[in-house]
Amino acid sequence: MTQQDAAGPIAFIGGGNMARSLIGGLVVQGRAAGSIRVAEPVDALRDALAKDFGVAVFATAGEAAAGASTVVLAVKPQVMRAVCGELAGVAPADALMVSIAAGITSAQIDRWLGGGRAIVRAMPNTPSLIGQGVTGLFATGAVTPAQRQRAAALLESGGPTTWIDDEALMDAVTAVSGSGPAYVFLLAEAMQAAAERQGLPPDAASLLVRQTIAGAAAMLVQAVEPAPVLRARVTSPGGTTQAAVETLQAGGFAALLDRAIERATQRGRELSAAND
Repeated sequence: MTQQDAAGPIAFIGGGNMARSLIGGLVVQGRAAGSIRVAEPVDALRDALAKDFGVAVFATAGEAAAGASTVVLAVKPQVMRAVCGELAGVAPADALMVSIAAGITSAQIDRWLGGGRAIVRAMPNTPSLIGQGVTGLFATGAVTPAQRQRAAALLESGGPTTWIDDEALMDAVTAVSGSGPAYVFLLAEAMQAAAERQGLPPDAASLLVRQTIAGAAAMLVQAVEPAPVLRARVTSPGGTTQAAVETLQAGGFAALLDRAIERATQRGRELSAAND
């Protein structure tokens, strides 16, 4: 029996891709499938979860959350208030509530659940689906040390985690790492299109771009040196890389990315206000 099993059942409210990846990670870690419950209104998704992992599945949030020690709110921000309303009188008062919804604050979740809840906000990203993600975590004062460990263990099935002390910074976490994979995919799109305009065949361009990004990312993760040092090593004075980097800098690359992350951070705050 794992520590998570001993703590009691865990309920996922929402059975989409992120919930599925976390469930798969828990099962791989040795969590008993019978101690995992999932509420998912879409029949096909619900059936697939039961078939693939052997977990208990339900059509409603209330059915899944009854008696759970941990409840993972894996639903979109737009429906969080309604889901919390459904759970308010059902989820055990001492259950740990873990939200992976962007923009929705712990105060909003606590209010919608009736107050006095232990809440952890988590922002994983899509590489968590293949165990290569990262998650920012924030815990309210009502969360116990044991519950913090439980939340970290849950999210670490998708990759490393980091605790954020100031909840206001969770919108920046969302903008940097939650939305970040899309920035890399956009870079890959642009690099491939540019490569093809230079005459490279699409299949060769795709391989060159994909492996270049994968290799650079692996070096960034494994290296002790920070990104500026790694970039300098690749940039020989007067060479091709310097010519390209100077063009990007002259075009406002850093300033544009800064504005993009600022706008994503702002959008997180807007989601909170729009769904209050």
